Amino acid sequence: MDKNKLFQQFVQFTASVHQVTNDMTKEIKIDNITSVQYKILEYITVSQPVTLSEISECLHLSLPNSSRELKKLIEKQLCEKIIDPNDRRKYDIRLTENGTELMNKVFQQLELKFQAQINNLSEPELKEIEEAINILQKKFFS
Repeated sequence: MDKNKLFQQFVQFTASVHQVTNDMTKEIKIDNITSVQYKILEYITVSQPVTLSEISECLHLSLPNSSRELKKLIEKQLCEKIIDPNDRRKYDIRLTENGTELMNKVFQQLELKFQAQINNLSEPELKEIEEAINILQKKFFS
């Protein structure tokens, strides 16, 4: 196995994932939510509870920028801080009920786009995709 070739394929794959993600989400407009705030909400949705450091690291934002954007999302009542009872300096971040409702609507729109993308695939092709995602998740992304 040529590991360098495998790495090149991986780089191309991850770039494609970013492009498809961008294409699927670029038309989603949420009133008074910036694209950075959307990315934060999306990350919280799939990973909650999260910390400010995790948001900052995952989205390549400085801690001050992450904190400022998070404060705006809290003011909009889309997410909230949950203080650690054992250490009041620490807190987790999760979506509020309003945030969950908003992101459920967004994910419904994304699912429609996804369904349209896979609509013409055969059952064996869908199975292949499912298996490939499972393998990647188990072997690489966990």
